[in-house]
Amino acid sequence: MLHIVGRRQDGYHELQTIFQFIDLCDQLHFSPRHDGVIELTNAITGVAHDDNLIVRAARLLQQASGTRLGTSISIDKNLPMGGGLGGGSSNAATVLMGLNHLWKLGLTKAELARLGLTLGADVPVFVHGHSAWAEGVGEKLTSVTLDTPWFVVIHPSVSVATPAIFQDPELTRDSHPITMARALQGGASEWRNDCEATVKKRYPPIAVALDWLAQYAPSRLTGTGACLFAAFDSQQAAQTTVAGLMHQQKHQHWQAWVARGLNASPLQDALGC
Repeated sequence: MLHIVGRRQDGYHELQTIFQFIDLCDQLHFSPRHDGVIELTNAITGVAHDDNLIVRAARLLQQASGTRLGTSISIDKNLPMGGGLGGGSSNAATVLMGLNHLWKLGLTKAELARLGLTLGADVPVFVHGHSAWAEGVGEKLTSVTLDTPWFVVIHPSVSVATPAIFQDPELTRDSHPITMARALQGGASEWRNDCEATVKKRYPPIAVALDWLAQYAPSRLTGTGACLFAAFDSQQAAQTTVAGLMHQQKHQHWQAWVARGLNASPLQDALGC
């Protein structure tokens, strides 16, 4: 869910949302350096080296901690760019957590989350690494335990300009706030994405994909998209849905994955925390 309950004077929106992790993710590989250099060894198309959140997060931690160490980082990019799956934010959090471990800095998750917030509102949830109810701009987090269904995730081969969605004059910005208990107890009956109507209007291919997936299970947008998802009771049901999609020639340009819902992020398991 993504409910927009107000707009602040600084232009940011007040949100109520639920974050859940999935086992579909990018992978980062770190090598320590003793010359202080921060280097991303493989470029991401369309993103300048120094603008990449991976590089910015590493330099932020280096500066905040005063360490003289550096790192070379490579990425296996598995998530679509601009898909609304939190790829950039999770990569930034992975850098903060990974280099805190590699450089033996000893910073707490709370300290790393505060640093991460300066990079993006979604970075703290990936630092803490647990499913969460979130408010504010997404940084006020309360850990929750959610069901862990199998998800079908679809990217309909379009890119959404998130700032344009939040600046759209027709965007709903006055949803009535609800309590965390009501959101969790009511489940899907209380959930919606206030960005969905605006996104569907601006990006008709996303509307088509949402309608297609809704034939099999209730479909929803993730963030401002472009990805969308639906939950299934079993891996087989999710895989059958994706297989059916792949056999439809008119939708073969879509990307689709089967992913397991998680309450703890893969990063937490990787670091043993």
